[in-house]
Amino acid sequence: MNPTWVMSFPTGYETGTYLALDMGGTNLRVCQITLTEQKSEFDIIQSKYRMPEELKTGQADELWDYIADCLMQFIETHHGDTSKLDKLPLGFTFSYPATQNYIDEGVLQRWTKGFDIAGVEGRNVVPMFEAALAQRGVPIKLTALINDTTGTLIASAYTDTKMKIGCIFGTGCNAAYMEDCGSIPKLAHLNLPPETPMAINCEWGAFDNEHKVLPRTPYDIIIDKDSPRPGQQAFEKMIAGLYLGEIFRLIMVDLHDNHEAHIFSGQDISKLRRPYTLDSSFLSAIEEDPFENLSETRDLFLKKLEIEANPAELELVRRTAELIGTRAARLSACGVAAISKKKGYKSCHVGADGSVFNKYPHFKARGAQALREILDWPEKTDPKEEDPIEILAAEDGSGVGAALIAALTLKRVKEGNMHGILHPENFH
Repeated sequence: MNPTWVMSFPTGYETGTYLALDMGGTNLRVCQITLTEQKSEFDIIQSKYRMPEELKTGQADELWDYIADCLMQFIETHHGDTSKLDKLPLGFTFSYPATQNYIDEGVLQRWTKGFDIAGVEGRNVVPMFEAALAQRGVPIKLTALINDTTGTLIASAYTDTKMKIGCIFGTGCNAAYMEDCGSIPKLAHLNLPPETPMAINCEWGAFDNEHKVLPRTPYDIIIDKDSPRPGQQAFEKMIAGLYLGEIFRLIMVDLHDNHEAHIFSGQDISKLRRPYTLDSSFLSAIEEDPFENLSETRDLFLKKLEIEANPAELELVRRTAELIGTRAARLSACGVAAISKKKGYKSCHVGADGSVFNKYPHFKARGAQALREILDWPEKTDPKEEDPIEILAAEDGSGVGAALIAALTLKRVKEGNMHGILHPENFH
């Protein structure tokens, strides 16, 4: 549970031009967002730059220099001569676990998403980033460092005032919500006014790392044991896209090797034995197969794994995929229900983003059904009626959300709220 120093929801009346930088695992996205005079409306121009693989394991200064070059290129394209420009405020979406005692700093706890650059973990990334900008003369001032989940919450609340929770269900999983400072033990020593709001980045992928609550299967235990960081991200390993295909693969190998079932008997399953060869899109395709005889699943197994599955095996494959997908959706709903119960939300909207939420078949319906059971809602009289708590597609958190957080931060500094600001001189 990390306080983010985002201390209000947007009103929808924020205005101005802001830059947003999203440093993902595969792309670098730079956006310019103009919050217009029209309530809750914005204009966006954006460019994507590939994140070269060699940078992810190279030297730290090579990474920051590359990012500074991309930002300079973007500004020159859209603003021309940079020497006459005032410094543009930037929201930086840095979606790696970071400790933030201030909104304009972030101490990297550990690299994820395939990054492994020496000399960055345990250090504040902002001075490294700013040094590269200064060296190139890029007219930018970093206003806020944010996590994509917090961005999702704020961007969604900008266009829909009923939004109270932001979630990511993708390669990883996470959530953010707004808490009162008086209920945050980590901040007790600062004596902030107790009713002051503060967005919390839950980092809920790490729920139950002690393995005391969630019922685990033998397959969950293997996934954890063989992962780069055993004992971490216990909840995420049951519900995130990165792991769903691997759970399925482990079950299939087990049923071939160890049980009376002996599925795919007499066939070479060497391709199925390779860890992480199946991603969540493989399960999506199985669950989406519209044919009674599961002919698309049969073709998929032949093409991808060179395995000839008989009708009974295909039924088993389909049911296994359904169980893994259903468990992921229902556990995800537990997280949403927990925040709703803690905050006493009887009705609200939840903004969700990520490939699993957007693309995995039946994920939304299964999650909604689980919320109904957990929160004990009465059955609907009209199937078109909204649920009291609805999980809806979110707005763009890492772009628009980052720009909005930059705007909200500038606004609160102007109003004299300097809590969680490390460099006030950047805000004038």
